[in-house]
Amino acid sequence: MKLKLVPARTGATWVKLGMQTYAKQPLALTGLFFMFMALMSVATMVPLVGLPIAMTVLPAITLGLMAATLEATQGKFPMPLLLLSGLRAGPVKLRAMLSLGAMYAAGFMCAMGVSYVVDGGGFANMYLGGHVPDKDLMASGAFMAAMWTFIGLHLPLSLLFWHAPALVYWHDLTPGKAMFFSIVACFRNFWALSVFALVWMAVMVAMVLGISALSSLLGSPGLAGMLLFPGLMLVASMFFTSLYFTFRDSFEADSPLKEPHP
Repeated sequence: MKLKLVPARTGATWVKLGMQTYAKQPLALTGLFFMFMALMSVATMVPLVGLPIAMTVLPAITLGLMAATLEATQGKFPMPLLLLSGLRAGPVKLRAMLSLGAMYAAGFMCAMGVSYVVDGGGFANMYLGGHVPDKDLMASGAFMAAMWTFIGLHLPLSLLFWHAPALVYWHDLTPGKAMFFSIVACFRNFWALSVFALVWMAVMVAMVLGISALSSLLGSPGLAGMLLFPGLMLVASMFFTSLYFTFRDSFEADSPLKEPHP
C-alpha cells in the first residue's frame, strides 16, 4: 500500500463519481444511508452512554457505507448487512474497529466538552440535542467562539479518521498506523479534498436555492419546507457514497479492493 498524490481537480471528480454511483443503485444506497441515520439516532437516545456508543460505532458504520459503494461500482446490489462490514470481518478487525471508535469518541467528547466550557453549553445543546437557539444566542460572541472552537478541534480529528477505518479494513493496518497514514494522505491531497468540500457545499447551496426558486415560482411557500429535508438527505446520501473514492484514489493497493467475507 502506497500513498498517491492526485491533482486538485480530482476533488470534483470524486463528487461526480459519488453522484454517478448513487444513480446506479439509488434505492439501496438511500436505504443504507437511512439505516445509518437510524442506528445513530437510536444509539444517541440511550441516556448517558448513548452518545459515546454512537461515536464509537461511527467509523465502522461509515466503513459499511464505503463497502456498499464498492459493491455498487461492481454492478452489485448492496445488501443491508454491508453496513456492518467493519463489525463482521473477524475478531482482529473487530477489535481494531472498536479501538478506532473509542479513540474517535474520546476525541469528539473532548472537543464538545471544550466548546461547553467556552459558552456554557449553548452550542453543545444545539449540536447534540437539536435545540434551535434563539437569534440572541446565535449572535452572541460566546456561542460563535464555542462553534469555532469545536470546528477547530474536530477538523484534525476528522482527518485522522478520514481514511483510517478503510485502511484497517482493506489494508490490515493497526489503528495507530491507519490514523497516521490517514492524516498524512489528507495533507498530501489537501487541495483535492478542499475542492471536494467546496463542490459539495456548492451542490448543497444550489439544491436549497433551487427548491426555494421552485417554491416561489409555484406560489407555494410551504413547498420549500416539504422538499428541503428530502433534498438534504439526498445530497447527504450522495456525499457518503463519494467518500469511498477519496480513499480509493489516495492509496495504491497491491491488489483490487474487494469485500472480505467474515
